[in-house]
Amino acid sequence: MQTLLLTGVAGFIGSRLAELILASNEPELKNIAVIGLDKLGYSGRPENLVSLVKNGRFHFIKGDITDSQLICNVFDTFKIEATINVAAESHVDNSIKDPLVFVQSNILGTSTLLEAHKQRNSGRFLQVSTDEVYGSIEIGAWDETFPLKPRSPYSATKASADLLVQAFHTTFGMDTVITRCCNNFGPRQFPEKVIPLFVTNLMRQRKLPLYGDGSNRREWIFVDDHCFGIMDTFLKGKTGHIHHITSDTEYSNKELAQEICSIMDKEFDDVVEYVEDRKGHDFRYALDDSWTRSLLGSRRQTDFRVGLQETIQWYIQNTDWWKPLVKP
Repeated sequence: MQTLLLTGVAGFIGSRLAELILASNEPELKNIAVIGLDKLGYSGRPENLVSLVKNGRFHFIKGDITDSQLICNVFDTFKIEATINVAAESHVDNSIKDPLVFVQSNILGTSTLLEAHKQRNSGRFLQVSTDEVYGSIEIGAWDETFPLKPRSPYSATKASADLLVQAFHTTFGMDTVITRCCNNFGPRQFPEKVIPLFVTNLMRQRKLPLYGDGSNRREWIFVDDHCFGIMDTFLKGKTGHIHHITSDTEYSNKELAQEICSIMDKEFDDVVEYVEDRKGHDFRYALDDSWTRSLLGSRRQTDFRVGLQETIQWYIQNTDWWKPLVKP
């Protein structure tokens, strides 16, 4: 049985990825044991692990990826044979307030994992990254060869981590792959993110804060579709390369808020509140994933509105999960 280290396992993406790996019928995944690591910071929720801890192929460890002694002990104790690094500080607003936290987690943490992996020749290392490393693009879309131009502390630390991963491949011959994805949404996303923020605000009769004039644009992908893309890349991705995961579903922030209001039967003009724009706010992200699709084949893609309805319904039905996490 192959032993996989999955970091950030108590978070939004990490917990769902673990569930899907353990439920997969893919021959290469059916015999994987998942060692889940998470420091259980503010966005890593023990509640996200409820279904996982019942699975005999899952073992949870509380710990920080920057703790080199802990990481070495995990690798040696469980004979780690592959790593998927999902752990990251990821909220841009928080990175503007306190960049050092992002440097420590996203750069030092990735470096610590890479070094432990290299020393033990532990097989494939998959780094989960973001479209934000490319900066901002007015028209068109980035392919995997586009230069990095990060514009926030968050994206700069993710770009730095990606470069470290590539350097370990080039210098030490490590089997590394990087995935870069557009904006995720789905159940269990921490309510600081825009979709759960808007949904939970409407449920509490609060306004929807829109940066600037709401014209900034993002691509959106349902979390399951992202996770299946990660799994495909883990199994079939080309070593040393970057693989894009996207949906080609693009909305301005204003259009996104209008969609949520429509589903929740709210009048947009009655609930919107325009606020001061974010510092250095990227206008638009867009990924071209044609090379990755040609290599890995077609993959699941959830209709945006179907996924959004499922997400909204989850927050309506799980108030006990999110109410302790929002401001009264």
